[in-house]
Amino acid sequence: MIIAHDLHKSFKTKTGTVAAVQGVDFEARDGQITGLLGPNGAGKTTTLRMLYTLMRPDRGEVRVDGVDAAQDPAAVRRALGVLPDARGVYKRLTARENIAYFGELHGLGRAQIEQRTLALAKALDMGDILDRQTEGFSQGQRTKTAIARALVHDPRNVILDEPTNGLDVMTTRAMRGFLRGLREEGRCVIFSSHIMQEVAALCDRIVIIAKGQVVAAGTADELRAQTGEDNLEDAFVKAIGSDEGLHA
Repeated sequence: MIIAHDLHKSFKTKTGTVAAVQGVDFEARDGQITGLLGPNGAGKTTTLRMLYTLMRPDRGEVRVDGVDAAQDPAAVRRALGVLPDARGVYKRLTARENIAYFGELHGLGRAQIEQRTLALAKALDMGDILDRQTEGFSQGQRTKTAIARALVHDPRNVILDEPTNGLDVMTTRAMRGFLRGLREEGRCVIFSSHIMQEVAALCDRIVIIAKGQVVAAGTADELRAQTGEDNLEDAFVKAIGSDEGLHA
């Protein structure tokens, strides 16, 4: 389980201070997919970066499986598998070598790495690219490699920042099936998106963020009830108070 409590984060610019996140509160439960939905610039990525300890919140608390991220960030990182917004893979290495390198960083032995690599390659349909050098990979192939290396240590909590961004239709369908598989294994899954249909199709719970704040949260049915709208897209627009930034 991942809990975010009263998260705040501001950045200094040449013209002053910008408040990117202003009191974000939510919990993501085991065996569920929790979606962070919001327009571009809403604070989703900054929130995720605080969850996986890349950034320290100015105020607030992150707990992963009961561990305070500020007190023991290393333990939190071990409990997380993260696909960040930057998809960089090591171009001179094969997909298999990329995965193995991250396994070694997590202290896994060769046999463990091989077992996990084969399991992830099967789940992500990577058999035909596993031993290819990643330079020249398509965006979908890079994303699959990045997800596999993020999950090589078999974490119970998974954070994915727009995992289907830029993917073709068939790869997107396969990725959705993979995410459902993680849920069925009882893992806690958080992923961010600005695509309404994606969140509606996958998520057990939805957290809507706008202007750095949680403006609504709940199941799709609860969000429709909260806003008095029959359509989830209309509920989203009403919750954020604008029809800008919505990508259908």
